[in-house]
Amino acid sequence: MVAVATLLDLLNARKNRVLLYAQAALPQSQFDAFKKLFLDEFGRSGLEGQLVKLDAESRQDRNGQEKTMQERGCHHE
Repeated sequence: MVAVATLLDLLNARKNRVLLYAQAALPQSQFDAFKKLFLDEFGRSGLEGQLVKLDAESRQDRNGQEKTMQERGCHHE
């Protein structure tokens, strides 16, 4: 499984590149609006936040399954 930190690093590098393209192509006022919308979708309150949340939920699920297996006397290999 790919670590969320690695995914976020890749995502952030591409977000920065897209923002540079937009800044080069748009007047400042349009760039400011684009940047806000773009980061709402792909930043901490958007995709990035969803990835972190999914990772946390996945970790909880795995920990819960592991504890259940240990309680039953099963060994995880």
